[in-house]
Amino acid sequence: MALKCGIVGLPNVGKSSLFNALTEASIPAENFPFCTIEPNIGVVNLPDTRLDKIHSITKSATKIQNTTTFVDIAGLVKGAANGEGLGNAFLANIREVNAILHVVRCFDDEKIVHVHGETNPSNDFAVINLELALADISMLENSMQKIEKKLRSGEKALQKEYEVLQAAKIAIETEANLDTSSFDDHQMNYLSSLNLLTFKPVLVIANVSENADSNNLEELNLICKEKNIEVINAVIKNELEIAQLDPSERMEYLEVLGMENTVLEKIILASYNLLNMGTFFTTGPNESRAWSFKIGSTAPQAAGTIHTDFQKGFIKAEVLSYHDFIDCAGLQNAKTQGKVRLEGKEYLMIDGDIVHFKFNV
Repeated sequence: MALKCGIVGLPNVGKSSLFNALTEASIPAENFPFCTIEPNIGVVNLPDTRLDKIHSITKSATKIQNTTTFVDIAGLVKGAANGEGLGNAFLANIREVNAILHVVRCFDDEKIVHVHGETNPSNDFAVINLELALADISMLENSMQKIEKKLRSGEKALQKEYEVLQAAKIAIETEANLDTSSFDDHQMNYLSSLNLLTFKPVLVIANVSENADSNNLEELNLICKEKNIEVINAVIKNELEIAQLDPSERMEYLEVLGMENTVLEKIILASYNLLNMGTFFTTGPNESRAWSFKIGSTAPQAAGTIHTDFQKGFIKAEVLSYHDFIDCAGLQNAKTQGKVRLEGKEYLMIDGDIVHFKFNV
């Protein structure tokens, strides 16, 4: 299951530095607008100590972690919806991701040019949101005009699509949540196919200095709270330095700071949770592995993330909770103690399930 998070923001806010830290990659992060032109893509392992413990008990030959893909997208400027800067390419790249990590600059530094001449986090946040909204409205209006012509010529079957477009446009213009309660399956599928920028889940990364100015953050936090958007403060410059240390030095550095995990790990996990995803595990002598599933998925749907044949020929699933696996020190003891359950096609997966699927094709 491909999970993509796009890193967006104005030029020179720390997007590429965050990408470098997340992926421990080395891409340009220079002090001028549009340094990033083509999007940089990196696949990042999802930190999960549960898999480590499962692997240590089963003693599998290999361990495969869950992953999330991060995309570093070109900086956006005011007027991007009308093609300013690299606007068109920027907007097209965002449409391809599942969620948005919006990096907002919350520090002053005369050596680093600000595209608007001054640090104003709430204004910068609003600029990006406005451009996304304008791009969506423009796309919706164009689609509505095309459908209107067909409706006038008698193609009444397109009425439902038109109603979706109209409702989405009103929701974006009024900054309201879209009411989909009256939409049928056909309309919901059509809405998903639109891939609207403003409907993607958002996580804000406030790029702060070591001595963060609370005045810069206060208004941004209030705005995000109203929109139910999580804000994570990060000194991205420091996180990049930590990421470039070898693992042992990194652990020592965190101990000195009194931290168990880096802010980067918090960002990676928050990005994953933003997509409403859960994790299930498979384990055996050859491999212990973490898999992604959408919260609310049935056992056959989760099986399909391993292989489509697993979903097509699903018979049943042997399911064991992670905590029971740990308490019983492995699968065999868990079976002896009656902790392993047989579940059918209607079973809804739970985060942390350890599963063995039975299928026949």
